[in-house]
Amino acid sequence: MAILSPLATEVFIPVAAVIGIVFAVVQWVLVSRVKLSPTAAAASGGGKNGYGDYLIEEEEGLNDHNVVVKCAEIQNAVSEGATSFLFTEYQYVGIFMSIFAVVIFLFLGSVEGFSTKSQPCTYSKDKYCKPALFTALFSTVSFLLGAITSLVSGFLGMKIATYANARTTLEARKGVGKAFITAFRSGAVMGFLLASSGLVVLYITINVFKLYYGDDWEGLFESITGYGLGGSSMALFGRVGGGIYTKAADVGADLVGKVERNIPEDDPRNPAVIADNVGDNVGDIAGMGSDLFGSYAESSCAALVVASISSFGIDHDFTGMCYPLLVSSVGIIVCLITTLFATDFFEVKAVKEIEPALKKQLIISTALMTVGIAVISWLALPAKFTIYNFGTQKDVSNWGLFFCVAIGLWAGLIIGFVTEYYTSNAYSPVQDVADSCRTGAATNVIFGLALGYKSVIIPIFAIAVSIYVSFSIAAMYGIAVAALGMLSTIATGLAIDAYGPISDNAGGIAEMAGMSHRIRERTDALDAAGNTTAAIGKGFAIGSAALVSLALFGAFVSRAGVTVVDVLSPKVFIGLIVGAMLPYWFSAMTMKSVGSAALKMVEEVRTQFNTIPGLMEGTAKPDYATCVKISTDASIKEMIPPGALVMLTPLIVGTLFGVETLSGVLAGALVSGVQIAISASNTGGAWDNAKKYIEAGASEHARTLGPKGSDCHKAAVIGDTIGDPLKDTSGPSLNILIKLMAVESLVFAPFFATQGGILFKYL
Repeated sequence: MAILSPLATEVFIPVAAVIGIVFAVVQWVLVSRVKLSPTAAAASGGGKNGYGDYLIEEEEGLNDHNVVVKCAEIQNAVSEGATSFLFTEYQYVGIFMSIFAVVIFLFLGSVEGFSTKSQPCTYSKDKYCKPALFTALFSTVSFLLGAITSLVSGFLGMKIATYANARTTLEARKGVGKAFITAFRSGAVMGFLLASSGLVVLYITINVFKLYYGDDWEGLFESITGYGLGGSSMALFGRVGGGIYTKAADVGADLVGKVERNIPEDDPRNPAVIADNVGDNVGDIAGMGSDLFGSYAESSCAALVVASISSFGIDHDFTGMCYPLLVSSVGIIVCLITTLFATDFFEVKAVKEIEPALKKQLIISTALMTVGIAVISWLALPAKFTIYNFGTQKDVSNWGLFFCVAIGLWAGLIIGFVTEYYTSNAYSPVQDVADSCRTGAATNVIFGLALGYKSVIIPIFAIAVSIYVSFSIAAMYGIAVAALGMLSTIATGLAIDAYGPISDNAGGIAEMAGMSHRIRERTDALDAAGNTTAAIGKGFAIGSAALVSLALFGAFVSRAGVTVVDVLSPKVFIGLIVGAMLPYWFSAMTMKSVGSAALKMVEEVRTQFNTIPGLMEGTAKPDYATCVKISTDASIKEMIPPGALVMLTPLIVGTLFGVETLSGVLAGALVSGVQIAISASNTGGAWDNAKKYIEAGASEHARTLGPKGSDCHKAAVIGDTIGDPLKDTSGPSLNILIKLMAVESLVFAPFFATQGGILFKYL
């Protein structure tokens, strides 16, 4: 038996989650000490980290009350824009959620013809399990819970980011260290809220469902899979809708503002500038939050489903069963200690210390987490146990599972650093892309695409090795916990990720409020580091999506009763080839949506520059609201077709062609989707940072390419504009496509196994 008693498990998981939530609240209180009212701006007293430093230099504008008022106004406009967009989006998503909840209930309820009699269990035929009708009902409830948790976590993240952006700008007047800490703390609020709420909701759901299911753990954890489906389906709409919104505004603002009118980024004369800043919050924060929550919920669900039909479930070993949740609980505690390293133990004093400070977060959290996993594997798992492996039970030891989780964790770090190498302008790949701008935009595009394709190589090997090792040790359960390992430091990962858009917004607010160029330089330095860390975050999200969807695929194949997926069988092969095509179809939809929305935006911005007298001179104000409306309308309208493609494919394929073809589709989508997602994200990130490298002019080489407005710079801006939809719309949405199709197939597996394959039955 395990050393940790069931009672200790029951206490430890919710306590860890509560500690995470309390820590998030404490960080939020510290951020809120930076006041947005002119009177308190100069005198925020008390303690370390910028609360007692009276650096009142006149040139930094600390006594300029107008600047504070302006910052507060701009922050208010951004916050209102983001809130109104999310409310509009959630109304549409709410309708979809209700319809899909009914579909889940009808499909799963019809498996046994809506009977309320107990049925023989799927895996242990000698036992009786609860009726399919109730599993349908509980799956629907957990779907709604996952969806609501996902929406709430995205919304709270956006609220915190819009709360912190102007505060970061004001702190930048005192120095780069103060601004860094404000932005990072705000990111931590989101990271810890999301990790803790995801864990606590899942834990409560399991315990409430257990009241009905009793000893039927197979049915209990099958119904819990709906939680992952809910989380991911909301993430899809958040990612696609938010991505279209942010990039339509960004492309419109950049093309007309920088290339045609030669005005700086985030210039208040640019009509699309508020929409651009709103977009950072709804796409990069709310979308990213929902996306990582989805991965986290799904990897937990995949591990729990496989565990419920292994010795943990058969012997009703509650502590062993909760191993995935215990790993996440340890992760919250580890991330809490890691965060203190950035905010309290070491202070960032100069611009060059920003990126190393963020990288240290990843390394410290990974190192500490490795120790944490070793301890929890020793405490929570019996020395020997068996894991379900396609019809047989495989013997596994507790150290074996430790290696599975650890290899996922370290593979995540490797993917993160490779991504950073290819997208940071401190290294040669991005500098080569910047250099290629000498001969115009065409060579810039060629170099950027080549860089993206090349950046796929090492991450794929890292994913391949972790799949092989974890599967050899503990079958599909090994892959599921490897994915959980990669996501175990989700609180730190999200803190680093949310830090980027907050810094980006802070720079925009500094420019719009007319602050001195020195402050803009500080916020630009924060933003450049944030861009690289955002690319690292996307690398994590894609790597974990690959492992999660493979684990879900394994659970689906087991549940649907497919013993072997034969690639040479025509049923499977047609699925494979169609599945591999889906990421391209999906990318085409999202890219075209951004293009058509950007077209409207460019026309609107041009019209305003041409028709509003005194706009270029700065004597008249642009009409920001129209641009915000264009982005909102476009993204709401355009997010539905890609969403429908992903949500309907498994239903149509499973119902008409059956489980074998569906398993081919899932495998094909996984294999091609991961490659496109990595290359799209890295190409876009490299183009963006090549442009920033030229703009900053920090090295001799960069100065030969600049300054802003030169032909080289214009070529770089064009590359950056092409990369925008790649890195912020198509790339990040693809990892949701891979996971969502797999988790949806798993939830509907009982229906497909009994009723699916209509066409092949009658042909």
